[in-house]
Amino acid sequence: MILRIFLSTACLLLSAAADDLTGKVMCGYQGWFRTPEDGYGTGWSHYGGKAFAPGSCGIELWPDVRELPETARVKTDFRHPDGSVAEVFSSTNPAVIAKHFEWMRAYGIDGVFLQRFAVTTKDPKYRRALDDVLVHCRKAAADTSRNWVLMYDLSGIKPGEARLVSDDWQYLRKQFQIADASDTGYLKHRSKPLVALWGLGFNDRPAMLDEWRALVTFFKKDAGCTVMLGVPTYWRTLQRDAITDPALHEIIAMADVVSPWTVGRYGKPEDAARYITTTAKDDLVWCRDHQLDYLPVAFPGFSWHNLMAGRGKDVPVNQIPRNGGRFFWFQAMQYRDAGAKALYVAMFDELDEGTAIFKVRNDPPTGTSLFVSEPDVPGDRYLRLAGQAGKLFKGQAVKTEDGLPVE
Repeated sequence: MILRIFLSTACLLLSAAADDLTGKVMCGYQGWFRTPEDGYGTGWSHYGGKAFAPGSCGIELWPDVRELPETARVKTDFRHPDGSVAEVFSSTNPAVIAKHFEWMRAYGIDGVFLQRFAVTTKDPKYRRALDDVLVHCRKAAADTSRNWVLMYDLSGIKPGEARLVSDDWQYLRKQFQIADASDTGYLKHRSKPLVALWGLGFNDRPAMLDEWRALVTFFKKDAGCTVMLGVPTYWRTLQRDAITDPALHEIIAMADVVSPWTVGRYGKPEDAARYITTTAKDDLVWCRDHQLDYLPVAFPGFSWHNLMAGRGKDVPVNQIPRNGGRFFWFQAMQYRDAGAKALYVAMFDELDEGTAIFKVRNDPPTGTSLFVSEPDVPGDRYLRLAGQAGKLFKGQAVKTEDGLPVE
């Protein structure tokens, strides 16, 4: 059995400041699951839409809700192999978010990037749910000494709509005083509140270069923030998933943190190694040359069989296997060895594409909807791995045996 010890002496000597992204492992947090009884009028949003029953399902993993209070557990038409009723949750319930942040504290995860889809802020019905989830996350972060950052997802906005983001930020500052002195969990980076803009430069959406430039300028000059940009995997070379306009580089250089989206871009450790040791390493050099910080993305696996079936497409179950956590841990080690100083984990709670790292059931419901499960893997395996990755990026010694960390 091979034993590897990873130790960064420099990071041991200089621990990351509490108000800095350096050394942290942060998870994306969708907070988008709804149930018919939660009072928001959006049905089974992200579970299945109007219907959520065997054969009509939009999730790949089954959440473990047994630690939630009874009032936060929602019964479904699904049944576990032993015949028991399968239950889920609404992300709008404060007890659910509180438990998730308690898990982060227990396992050593530093915090979350809370996703906020700019396009949904146009609809008062959706905005109310978004605001409530934000308020609950803010409180839970403070209660558990975790960090949180607002991440605007620009997916779905059309040319002329980028102002939705700046208008919403000003609304949140006035209505909820986010990122001010009372918001003790809000993460600062380079001594200023960090805000993330995700979705710039992808070639599957309109290239809104002037509007993106104006957004970055607004957050840096008017809002007094540091800015992180979520960009395509091949943003630097302007190939594959990226637009080809070199003006994208000018906008990225205006920011403070770059985070390439790599979920699904590789599916095996050897593919991840090839990407990280070539493309990612050169990305790091570009970022250093432009005084930018680099935040890579690691993910546990990927599956969207049920989600795509709802759209009339037949795709394999468990498209990128988790391999008991070895796939995730390999990425974390490779990124740290390449020189990354922090890590973004995709995602904490995304059941839709099978990337969730929170506690899941390995005895998911049986029937016509197929779920990813690892019967021999503890349901908290990926929370533990994210916590161990946190130690790795903080410069602590982490032993690895058989492709997994030894606690």
